[in-house]
Amino acid sequence: MNLLALNPATLVKALPGNVAQGLIWGIMAMGVYMTFRLLSFSDLTVDGSFATGGAVAVMAILAGVPAPLALLYSFLTGMLTGLVTGLLHTAFGIPDILSGILTQIALYSVNLRIMGNMANKPVSVDKFFLVVSSRNISNAILFGVIMIAALIAALYWFFGTEFGCSIRSTGSNPAMSRAQGINTNITKVFTLALSNGFVAMSGGLLSQYQGFSDINMGRGSIVIGLAAIIIGEVLGEAIFGKKLNFAGHLVFVVIGSIIYYIVIGVVLWLKMPSNDLKLFTALIVAVFLAIPNLRAKISNSYARAAKNGTVTIEKSREV
Repeated sequence: MNLLALNPATLVKALPGNVAQGLIWGIMAMGVYMTFRLLSFSDLTVDGSFATGGAVAVMAILAGVPAPLALLYSFLTGMLTGLVTGLLHTAFGIPDILSGILTQIALYSVNLRIMGNMANKPVSVDKFFLVVSSRNISNAILFGVIMIAALIAALYWFFGTEFGCSIRSTGSNPAMSRAQGINTNITKVFTLALSNGFVAMSGGLLSQYQGFSDINMGRGSIVIGLAAIIIGEVLGEAIFGKKLNFAGHLVFVVIGSIIYYIVIGVVLWLKMPSNDLKLFTALIVAVFLAIPNLRAKISNSYARAAKNGTVTIEKSREV
């Protein structure tokens, strides 16, 4: 690879597009955060529900539905996919990972049916009004920031209510929650529905941004969501430590998504093989997952060294 042939202006020019995509995927990452962190539920439905949201949004727009209303359709359809996963887990006793996989597999066929048995479906910004479009990245960034701010405010309020606290309690200690009279099955099903609603809405936004929906557009979504969460948490805790509240965590999840897409943009700018993007994604997640553990080991080693040094000094004084 010839580093001298790389033009920094090309990278700078591509950054706004990376930020716009990071904001869109940040909504999906907030959905993953609800199940992964608040509910302690490993939900793999998102790879399917993300594509479902994109398919529903595009087909609704093609049928004459206004683009903002199409996003609402995506959200509601996504909630249905999460509802299915929740019922498979709570009503039929299927393990969390397997219930998500079953729904994800089923959604492949469902998404094909939604798009009229076609693998992809275009929607042109020239023919339809779209909420966001890659033709106008500045507007896409502005809309993404406003929408994310509204969603974070709504989630901050909701998870401060009695039912929202019940959800957080369910994730922290299910047995104690049941002992306190909380119906953990209801909290799990609702959170899975809400989470996948966010994921599908993100898919609806991305399909409008890129101008088409695709049957495989959700593949690897869970990895991107986890990457955004881990990157955001590491960065947020490094800056604010334990003072970071719930809203702050959500903000840094979105920031983590933006950073992730900037890193991907840098990788592409370096002319790395696009086929290796999944490998780079796994490496990025692995690095940020390892940082907290390495930091803890370093802190413990310094603490042991300080303790041993204190003991040595005290022994020398005794002698």
